[in-house]
Amino acid sequence: MIRNIAVIGSSGAIGSAMVRQLAHVYPDAVLHAFSRSGCAQSGGGIVGHSLDMESEDGIAAAAEMASKDMPLDLVFVAIGMLHDREVQPEKALRDLSAEKLQRLFFVNTILPALLMKHFLPKLNRKERSVFAALSARVGSISDNRLGGWYSYRASKSALNMIIRNAAIEVGRRNKQAVIVGMHPGTVDSALSQPFQSNLPAGQLFTADHSAVKMLDVLLSLSSDQSGRCFAWDGQEIAP
Repeated sequence: MIRNIAVIGSSGAIGSAMVRQLAHVYPDAVLHAFSRSGCAQSGGGIVGHSLDMESEDGIAAAAEMASKDMPLDLVFVAIGMLHDREVQPEKALRDLSAEKLQRLFFVNTILPALLMKHFLPKLNRKERSVFAALSARVGSISDNRLGGWYSYRASKSALNMIIRNAAIEVGRRNKQAVIVGMHPGTVDSALSQPFQSNLPAGQLFTADHSAVKMLDVLLSLSSDQSGRCFAWDGQEIAP
């Protein structure tokens, strides 16, 4: 039974959609919604919290706060970065810079790793529990046919390895834990907006549609699937 939930990155398109879906499916659960500015959604069991993602002390305090009354049954990390005003995806080696690599690795790999460090020990050990972080199909090395997007691809590949490592470690003492990466599909959001024109019809999802599909997948997974990466449709993404 899912009684206590945390969503980190709850103000983004996917994070806010996941908060809405979880609140709908589990109206009696406590839902901790963490974001830099605090979750705008409220009502029911939703409790909004501000979280400075760049402070490990803040992350540790958030994990303690969310689990002080009962262990966490589901944690969903909805943070990620592909581009902003200063950083654009690299098309070639000549576009690489230390600054771009550091920025994307910090958001896509280091922050989720620190969240795992502090939230995974708070998962329920008596019943099935789930920790999921947004990953991406382009983080698959074996699936890479186009190249480009060096920092984003590499940072998501690194995230997938950290998820695998964490699943092995946590699985030794929490046999029912499920720790996975999730590919949400191409979601209509600020992250995908510059790249939507080349998409075939039917391949652009609303955030709410993606959240529904991802939650269905997360609820279907078992502990022997921990450490892997799955797409919104339940298909496993090859490393």
